This record gives sequence, C-alpha cells and structure tokens, in this order.
Amino acid sequence: MLTDAQVEDFIRNGFVRLDGAFSAATAAAARAILWDELTATAGCRPDAPSTWVQPVVRLGDHGEEPFRVAATAPAISEAANRLVGSGRWLPRVSLGTFPVRFPSDEDPVDTGWHIDASFPGEDPGNFLRWRVNHRSDGRALLMLFLFSDTGPDDAPTRIRVGSHLRMAAALQRYGDTGVEVFGMRDEYEATEDLPEAHATGSAGDVYLCHPFLVHAAQPLRPGRGRGPRFLAQPPLLPRYRTDLDRRRTAHTPVERAILLGT
Repeated sequence: MLTDAQVEDFIRNGFVRLDGAFSAATAAAARAILWDELTATAGCRPDAPSTWVQPVVRLGDHGEEPFRVAATAPAISEAANRLVGSGRWLPRVSLGTFPVRFPSDEDPVDTGWHIDASFPGEDPGNFLRWRVNHRSDGRALLMLFLFSDTGPDDAPTRIRVGSHLRMAAALQRYGDTGVEVFGMRDEYEATEDLPEAHATGSAGDVYLCHPFLVHAAQPLRPGRGRGPRFLAQPPLLPRYRTDLDRRRTAHTPVERAILLGT
C-alpha cells in the first residue's frame, strides 16, 4: 500500500516507484519471450551482440502469462485504487509496446521531451495527431514497467520532476478539445528548468506517473550499462472521466495534482 507520504510525493513530484511490484522471475520469463520475438523479427540474439544493429526495436503487445502476471500485480492495483480511485480505472491484461534499447552510437530519434497522448484526433489511425486535454480524457496514469535492471547508465527514462503541474496549467487554455502532443514544443521547453530524475530500479519495479508528467527516453551508449534495456510503458485507462468539478466526494490524487497546477 502507498503511504500518505508517497501519495503527497506523487501529487507534488508527479510519480511514485513501486519496488518489486512483480517478481524478477516474472521479468526474466517475459524477457525470454521478447528475445524470441527479437530473434524472429529483427535477427537480434541474446548471445550475439554483433546482431544488435539498431538503437531501438519496438515490439508489439504481448498477453502471455508473464505479462498478465505483471499487469495484474496486486501492488499495482492497490496503488491505482489510491491514486485514481477504487473502481475508476480499467484493469490491464497486457502491456502494450516494448521499446527495447540496444547499445549504439546511432541517434534513436525518439528522445524528445513530451507527455503521452490520450485520445485520437480526426484520424484515429494517425498516432502522431493524437491529443491530450486538461482532464486527461483517455488516460488515468502513465506506467513504466522495468523488465530489466535499469541503472543510471542503462538508458532510464528521464523525468522532469513536477512538470505535470505546469502542464496542467498550460492545458487549461485548450479546453476539452485539447491539443496534439507533438504541437506543444513551447510548453515542454517551459519545463527545462525543473529538476531531472531517472526511472532507475530493478526488474520488477514499476513507476506510476501522472498523465501530464513530461518525460523522455535516452539512448543506450556502447560501453555503458549492462546490456539491452527492456521497458513497457502502457497507459492505465480510466473507467470514468476525470471529475474536476465534483463537490460531494474528495478528489483523487490525480485530480488534486491537476487542480494544484491550475
């Protein structure tokens, strides 16, 4: 269970880490499945670093047992109930796309600062035009599942601490229609002065992040780290729309952070 102090840290900083949310054995079983796909689709073999020729390979959604076990871990459910509200989110049984990072001097071309999109624009099939609004319609949390040990040299996700508060304020002017996430360069640049944290931890740790948290990937450079880095970054989907206006019941921590920012 999250402590009151952890909840307050989430509201203020925009994220909280759940240590050992799922087991290292579950993470290892999931990596074995992902390596099978990497070998079959990209020619990457775990015992042959010479086959790791791309800086990042994105793998599709997996619903096999290790991924279901991780997605439905009790620690995550308990924390989601605390942050989003009991019964206000939809359980996951898979974890979406896996960006697997390999040591490389090449630019992976995906390391810009951003927040994740939540709902489609006029063309739902064009994910570059997806949007976000001040209520975070379509997304309750951003989750970072560590499937490999991730230290400072293992290309951990970069986080701008407290950036969700500024983004909550910035999104107000776009109303319910929202804005394309790739059209917010000025808003992202306005968070450059904030402290930077890295989503490090052990395989099995999970970061629960406010949906407005500004974050970025980084390249995995040769000679650094412990090898390829495995991460899932699925959304937690809401069952109900975020209610910033209700009066009868207390706001959830996600809602409190939005209100604090505005």
